[in-house]
Amino acid sequence: MGTPEFAVPSLEGLIGSGYEVVAVYTQPDRAAGRGRVMEESPVKKAALRNNLNVLQPVNLKSVETRTQLAKLKPDAIIVAAFGQILPQFVLEIPPFGCINIHPSLLPKYRGVAPVPAAILNGDEWTGVSIMLLDKGVDTGPVLTSVHVPVLPQDTAGSLLEKLSHTGAQLLVDTLPGWFRKEIQPQPQNNADASYTKMLTKEAGEIDWKLPAEAIWRKVRAYQPWPGCY
Repeated sequence: MGTPEFAVPSLEGLIGSGYEVVAVYTQPDRAAGRGRVMEESPVKKAALRNNLNVLQPVNLKSVETRTQLAKLKPDAIIVAAFGQILPQFVLEIPPFGCINIHPSLLPKYRGVAPVPAAILNGDEWTGVSIMLLDKGVDTGPVLTSVHVPVLPQDTAGSLLEKLSHTGAQLLVDTLPGWFRKEIQPQPQNNADASYTKMLTKEAGEIDWKLPAEAIWRKVRAYQPWPGCY
């Protein structure tokens, strides 16, 4: 289950490692560009290139979607920036759980914009966490994680691309141990948690009274979206 470019390396990693991908769930096609042409998600394009079964439910709560997913009998559901919250019944279907690839070192930067947050705050390190999803927002126990440096020239776009490949490799390295029940999930310390929110276009407005370093971080954190002005 994934939608943007961030999720593509993980899908390709699963395919390359010989796993049977019984289905790929991604967001419905969206109108994009000035011509408002319907566009497929990067994950859908990758799935079709590999002749995989693609499903695009508007939401996962319908009885039809529930029945369809249960019939697939997945051993595990891999989630990477899918764009929908998974209902409880989905979490309960696979015996090895719903495994999420999250681009931060949890519990730091839960939520939808962890990569811009790491740059905005001037962090020297960020990373990727492989975690089990539960009913909370990025609150589930962590299976494995890896640190990735935030370089002075990194933008949100370049850093997210690095994290996508790092996360894909971490996923394929983690799954064998998880399936052999050799990995003990580590609960997160909620006291150390922070949450990120959806970025808005207005967030890109520059306050020129801020220090130069803060402005430079903001320009990098909001590239490619929403951009600064």
